[in-house]
Amino acid sequence: MLFLKSTAAPVAPGVYVVDVAAKPPGKTFMIYTALDAANPPAEFIQAVEGLGFKQVLSKPYTHHDGKKIVDMHFQKAGTDIFEGWTAAEKDANLAQLTEALGKFNIQFTPRVMSLAEAFR
Repeated sequence: MLFLKSTAAPVAPGVYVVDVAAKPPGKTFMIYTALDAANPPAEFIQAVEGLGFKQVLSKPYTHHDGKKIVDMHFQKAGTDIFEGWTAAEKDANLAQLTEALGKFNIQFTPRVMSLAEAFR
C-alpha cells in the first residue's frame, strides 16, 4: 500500500498518488498508484495500459478519512533477462510515460527502491 497522507488534494481527477519505481538495480520500472475506488479514472488507466503496462495488483481499502481507495500497480515486460528492460527500453518507456502522464498534469521522478522497501 502506498503512503497516502490525504485524499483532499488529488494529483489529477481520481488519482491521489503516482509512484514510478524500480527494484534494485533500477532498470525495470513499475507504476504504483492510489486511485479513487468509487470513481476510477478510466482515461488515466487506459493511458497507462495503452503504453503496454499491465495491471498486476488491484487492492481496495478505506483511507483513514473515509474515502474508498484502490492501490493499482502496473508493470511492463521487457526483452532483457527475466522480462526486464534493456537500457534502450528504459529510456523509451520512461519518455512515453512522461508524455502520457503529462496529459493529466502528473509529473513524476523515477526512483530506485531501497533493498528493504523492494523486498518486504
